[in-house]
Parts: sequence; structure tokens; C-alpha cells
Amino acid sequence: MVIAMNVQAEEATTARTALVIHGGAGFVPKDALSEEDRREVHATLNRALDAGNAVLAGGGAALDAVEAAILVLEESPRFNAGKGAVFNAVGGHELDASVMEGHTRRAGAVAGVSTVRNPIRLARAVMEHSPHVMMAGAGAEAFADSRPEIERVENAWFDTEHRRRALEKAQEREARDRNAGIDDGDEGPAYFGTVGAVALDAHGHIAAGTSTGGMTNKRFGRVGDSPVIGAGTWADDRCGVSGTGWGEFYIRNAVAHDICARVAYRGDSLAEAADEVVNRIVPAAGGDGGAIALDRDGNIAMPFNSGSMFRGWIGPDGTRGTAIHEADDDR
Repeated sequence: MVIAMNVQAEEATTARTALVIHGGAGFVPKDALSEEDRREVHATLNRALDAGNAVLAGGGAALDAVEAAILVLEESPRFNAGKGAVFNAVGGHELDASVMEGHTRRAGAVAGVSTVRNPIRLARAVMEHSPHVMMAGAGAEAFADSRPEIERVENAWFDTEHRRRALEKAQEREARDRNAGIDDGDEGPAYFGTVGAVALDAHGHIAAGTSTGGMTNKRFGRVGDSPVIGAGTWADDRCGVSGTGWGEFYIRNAVAHDICARVAYRGDSLAEAADEVVNRIVPAAGGDGGAIALDRDGNIAMPFNSGSMFRGWIGPDGTRGTAIHEADDDR
């Protein structure tokens, strides 16, 4: 089922702020979530909205709001980022994140880190305290050693029982396929729970960020779209995007940048641009997923074609909500 949801801003007369977040796209049947699960997901999304909005309400920068919101989601075992990161094929965790500030085009990213508690914080440190945009693996961890604000943990700190069960299930399915002579290559879209945020501050500046543990049972140091500027994360002076989906297809189609480029160069509305890229370009290439997007007028778009997308928003008029499936799930 293809679902697109848009929140349109009214004409701005004074400086206003907006925030939109996601906790990942993927097929999560309604009956797969208990009422307790549902309550906890909505509560966590609301805590993330509160954290980011507190920054914006105090006149803070969009970049700070994005980091504050994502930190809440990274600390929750409910999402595939930070504490709840999925397991790779050898039973460990490799985490990716990126952040971008629109009006300066500054960006930072990390890929394949395994002992950084909050990868979004390290991605920002790369942006602000190095001459580089992306660092990976051991080099990113060595850079983390130079930053006192970056907390390090043992890789096992990211373990959660439900992610371990997901790994076991994926490997059992892989073994069955191998025995049946089926070779589909790498895993399909087992990417539930990537997190992201896009914020508009009172100065009219936009920032975006994304953080993930990647795909369950991934191997060979696989890196998806989340740390790739222009694929999983993009922000400029008109528009910001954080994506969540089958990363290989988001990289091949430069999804985050393409949405904002359509706004900048073609004059598309945010809703039109996001819907076209997420719901036509990506599926035509063979992928699926969703995205959150926000423009400088405070318009919000949240299209997805994957069956569900954990999401939350606070519009410039103060309206807010969280949702998992269709619009009638809004809370």
C-alpha cells in the first residue's frame, strides 16, 4: 500500500519553527505490535519531539534540535540506531550516521563504527572539528578518541534480545534458501528502525540528520544510505530530508538530494517532490521505504510505500502528532 502524508504550513507572518522525525520505514503489520508496543513507540517519538522542540522553542539552532531528537531515538532499544542497532552476520554491530546544516552546507558522517554510543554526535564532531565529511571504521573510532564529548561503549552494549532473534531468523531463512539452491545475494529490505530528524529554526535555517544500525545480517562492512550525504541525508537553504529505506536504492537514486533539487530547480512543492521520488523513482528501481522532508516555509512531507513508517511532527502552527501506519493512527 502506498501512503503519502503531508502537513502544509499556513502563510508565515512571524518566524516559526517546525520539526519532523522518523523511526524507520518497513512492513510492520498492525497485529505485530501489541498495545504496549504501540504505546511505547508513540511515547518515545513524543520524547524525541519534545527534545528537539525544546531547542527550537528556546531560539536554538536547527542543528541542535536535530541532534537532540536523534539522541533520544538512539538511546531507545525500539529503533535500529544506537542501543537497538541490528546485528550483522557475525553477531556484532556496525553503526552509521550523518548530519547536514543547510545554510552552510556543512556536513559530517561516520560509517561502520562499533563502540560509539551515539553516532549522530560523532557525525557532528566530524563536521565541526575535522576538515573531512566522512570517516569510517577504525579511523572514525580513532577520531572519537580525540573528542571528549564522545562516549565509548563495548560493542555488546548495543545488544537487544529482539534484534538477536531477528538475526537468528534471518540466518535460518538464509540457510533454508541455500539448501534449496536459492541465491538472492545479499539480504532484502530488513532495515526496520533507522531514525532521522529534520528541523527548521526561528532563523529560517534547516538541518537534517540520520542514524542507523543498517540491515540485519549484513556482511563485508556493508554501508547503506544513512551516512551518505545526498542519499540518506540532505539539507540546503530551501529543504531538508532524512530517508529510511532499502539503502542501495537510495544511494543509486540520490534520494535525499533529488527531493530538494526538485524543489530548488524545478519549483516543485515539497509534497510533489517527496512523493515523486519516494513513491515512483525508488519503486521503479526496485526499492522501497520512506522519507521525511521539511522546507523553509515549514511544509512537512512524510511519504512511504513500505507499509508503515514510525514518524512524528510538530508543524509551524504548533500542531503535532505521531503515527505508525495510516493517518488514522495519528496520536
